[in-house]
Amino acid sequence: MFDKILIANRGEIACRVIKTARQMGIRTVAVYSDADSNALHVAMADEAVHIGAAPSRESYLLMENVIKAAKQTGAQAIHPGYGFLSENAAFCQLCIDNGICFIGPPITAIQAMGSKSAAKTIMEKAGVPLVPGYHGDNQDAAFLKKTATAMGYPVLLKAAAGGGGKGMRQVWSADEFDEALATAKREAMSSFSDDIMLVEKYLTQPRHVEIQVFCDQHNNAVYLAERDCSVQRRHQKVIEEAPAPGMSESLRQQMGAAAIEAAQAINYQGAGTVEFLLDSDGSFFFMEMNTRLQVEHPVTEMITGQDLVEWQFRVAAGEPLPFQQDQIQIDGHAIEVRIYAEDPANDFLPATGTLSFLETPTEDEHTRIDTGVRQGDTVSVYYDPMIAKLIVWDEDRPRALKRMAKALTEYRINGVTTNIDFLYNLSTCKPFVDADLDTGFIEKHRAEIFHDSAQDMARDIPLAALYLILKQQQQAAINSSHQDPSSPWNQSNSWRLNEANIHCLQIQCHQKILDVTVEETSVANTPRYMIRYHDTEIAAQGRLNGNILSSDINGYRSRVSIAEESSVFSLYSQQSVFQFSEVLPDLGDDNSSVTDGGLTAPMNGTIVALLVNSGAAVKQGDPLIVMEAMKMEYTIRAPGNGTVTEFYFQAGSLVDGGAELLAFETNA
Repeated sequence: MFDKILIANRGEIACRVIKTARQMGIRTVAVYSDADSNALHVAMADEAVHIGAAPSRESYLLMENVIKAAKQTGAQAIHPGYGFLSENAAFCQLCIDNGICFIGPPITAIQAMGSKSAAKTIMEKAGVPLVPGYHGDNQDAAFLKKTATAMGYPVLLKAAAGGGGKGMRQVWSADEFDEALATAKREAMSSFSDDIMLVEKYLTQPRHVEIQVFCDQHNNAVYLAERDCSVQRRHQKVIEEAPAPGMSESLRQQMGAAAIEAAQAINYQGAGTVEFLLDSDGSFFFMEMNTRLQVEHPVTEMITGQDLVEWQFRVAAGEPLPFQQDQIQIDGHAIEVRIYAEDPANDFLPATGTLSFLETPTEDEHTRIDTGVRQGDTVSVYYDPMIAKLIVWDEDRPRALKRMAKALTEYRINGVTTNIDFLYNLSTCKPFVDADLDTGFIEKHRAEIFHDSAQDMARDIPLAALYLILKQQQQAAINSSHQDPSSPWNQSNSWRLNEANIHCLQIQCHQKILDVTVEETSVANTPRYMIRYHDTEIAAQGRLNGNILSSDINGYRSRVSIAEESSVFSLYSQQSVFQFSEVLPDLGDDNSSVTDGGLTAPMNGTIVALLVNSGAAVKQGDPLIVMEAMKMEYTIRAPGNGTVTEFYFQAGSLVDGGAELLAFETNA
């Protein structure tokens, strides 16, 4: 076994590997960029070596710097984690050339699966079922478009060297093909230095089910059940669970056998994941094989009781697998959600900022948190915006879902926009609870997930208004306790001479501002409220105790909890989480001005390309600028018919979120 290893990664996965290494008595070396000098993985490791500037291409992707750090510290092996260099055959070869063990598969296996096109050919020869598509060498754009048209839309463009949703685009018609291909190729080149594409028939309602395989150097191979990763946004997984809901033992064995065949076809060693598309009729098709540990590996660990990183260490050191296939058992159900710094209501745009407050659920045998950040850390533009993985386990799926909902209400982050509330709504919505899963789940059930229907608003708006009034009264009571409590200036009941006591509120939710009035009365010294908005009138009363609101709304009584993060409130009920804020009166203190006719950057990032020239006449929806942030591309489009009069940045420029990108004149 190794005495010392280097982890060629950062953040959550680096911390995860360090934990297992520490338990096994293996010393660890971290590497870090300028941006990560105070990162958690650096603090946890026994040693740490600086390897470059903040951009990953100038640090974590510099193979020579990583090898130099390993030799400098005497590390005998390198664990690549996932992403960065984990599936880079050249890096694997460099490790071998320098006498350092690469904790992963042989270079031939990485090469075989590194190209999705080549992988499809190998799997076809091995008898593994494939999705219909073109995986050849002809990369002429016109030829690919002709192939897609002949195949029939929708199709999926995929980077041959890709992963994690990078360089991937759905195309629903021939009109969309050219732009989608150009975008996918740019993104693939940026992420993998390779823009070769393949075209596949896009299955409209498949499930994404993957099999965890493990192979050693002694021709032993096993699969450790499956994971359902169907719920995705931008082809990136949001929720993963194991075992897959509704999976029969017969189908599990069929898919497991196919996964083992795929691994053995390339003489695989170590941890790998064979990903399949599972159709509603039980047929399944090989999609790709990831020659590394997966982000979602904790759910497999939770249901099998095995430490997959320890297995990686032992296999890399030449030891046989610790179990045979018939010894691997499934116990209970595990669910993982990925907590991101992003704005789900704004097309999941990544967010940056400082984690000014961070409070997590208590970890125990049912709840696990894999993270690489601490309170006070910064989520920067340079890396993936994942903050943590929250994993829960229980005896069955219904219990695990309840445990997940509770854990999400206990996860508190201030300073950066996150997807926590979105995850709560997603994991508690009826279609997900009923396991009605497919890869288009989020779009299909968007209204139920975002809870912006009239029925949801009718339930949540009165609670939000009642909370704001009671919170205001609580604060007034605190203030008046230090002054004259009988003074009318210290009252918060909106008293008016010869008029009703009416509070006027503006509540912002679902990117809309709603005018709400609350008339306050008193019956037997008990405050009661009449809440009005639109044509709705609701009788309410309630009590606020800390962050718990006990309410009576038109005779229906309930208790909900409210969390406040950066003046945004999250109201957690059994049905959903409702996020809102109060629009305060404009007192004229804001000296900022809005520039008419401009378009602003939706987040911090880099300008990738200007798609039109200054002075160009464009139509509404035409692409104008491509930005890249956190390894994903975003296209800025014309808000209407008009003219781009000037660009304020050029390709390669770094821009801050909110910066004006161009001047735009709308046609009269």
